[in-house]
Amino acid sequence: MAEWQGHERGSREYRRILAGLFFAGVATFAQLYSTQALLPEIAAELRIAPATAALTLSVAAIGLAVGVIPWSVLADRIGRVRAMTIALAGASLIALVVPFSPSIPVLLAGRFVEGLLVAGVPATAIALLGEEIAKRDIVRAAGIYVAGTSIGGLSGRLVAGPVGELVSWRIGVLAVGFVCGLATVAFIFLVPRARGFVSSRAAGRGLGHRLAVNLKSPRLLVLYAQGFLLMGAFVALYNYLGFRLLGEPFGLPQLFVSLIFVAYLSGTVSASWAGGVASRFGPQRVLVGAGLVMIAGVALTAVDQLAVVLVGLVVATAGFFAAHAIASGWTGREAVVGRAQASSLYNLAYYAGSSLFGWFGGVVLAWAGWDAVVGLIVALVLLASILAAVVLRPRRA
Repeated sequence: MAEWQGHERGSREYRRILAGLFFAGVATFAQLYSTQALLPEIAAELRIAPATAALTLSVAAIGLAVGVIPWSVLADRIGRVRAMTIALAGASLIALVVPFSPSIPVLLAGRFVEGLLVAGVPATAIALLGEEIAKRDIVRAAGIYVAGTSIGGLSGRLVAGPVGELVSWRIGVLAVGFVCGLATVAFIFLVPRARGFVSSRAAGRGLGHRLAVNLKSPRLLVLYAQGFLLMGAFVALYNYLGFRLLGEPFGLPQLFVSLIFVAYLSGTVSASWAGGVASRFGPQRVLVGAGLVMIAGVALTAVDQLAVVLVGLVVATAGFFAAHAIASGWTGREAVVGRAQASSLYNLAYYAGSSLFGWFGGVVLAWAGWDAVVGLIVALVLLASILAAVVLRPRRA
């Protein structure tokens, strides 16, 4: 029997996989970031500092970071699709309970469990693509998947923000939970039966060996650093720009501020575009270039003109999602063994950066204002770009 080569781009199964992963991305990232558009309201109602309100995001990201490797191990045993189904169903149920948390500690504990459950999707999605999609189409498919995750993040924020403004932040988060439940059902019905999965027991590979191999590669370590630094910068940008726009010199209403997440649409476009461009010019050039675009956009948000700030946000978002699409897809392709563990380590770094700098950006904001937050973000992205330029050079033929 011929070795399985994966579904070709344009085939019915290829489209079903990407459509299924699109809805998985909606179910995952809508609930993961559902509180981000509501941070000023949460801070005001509960009388807590911005950095404390941002912990509702950070603890969910910590839960995700903690969960990605265990989920990757489980997925190696039971299959990617089955693991993702269990993760999404469990997380969707928790999402309907979390908004009714009676206190901050309970709310944070619930958000941690939510993150722990949704970790099953990013822990396995890229590995699923690597097993089910033809090799030459993996980076392109990963770009489309990342574009779908941007829509997921956007939908959660656009549902939670306006509903939270009109009713309360709790009802806004609850509404996102219902959206995630519907997206989970769509994933279950759309994703086709896996053909490329081989159980880790059947393959005889040990977890320690797979992790060790993926932690010894300098190129993989730099790809993990991309996730850590870029995601940390990106979450700091979106966590605290709302506070800047609510204050002087802008003084915008909360409903308008919640709509800034429409800028995510630029990330949807750039993530899809990045994979195709990387196949022509090489992933390193696109990755470094996307980082520089992100820096330019973030710098514009320091200007005290609303139109300039919004343009900067759109540019920075496009740069981030292009870079993330390249780095995440490249991780799966770069791994020699343990593709699921390589992707999980990338996601662990990615959400560790989100947790750390998503919180620390609030400390910087309270200490020295928005310009200091911009300086922090630029430093993180610049470091990521330098590492990519130095270490991720094209291999010699």
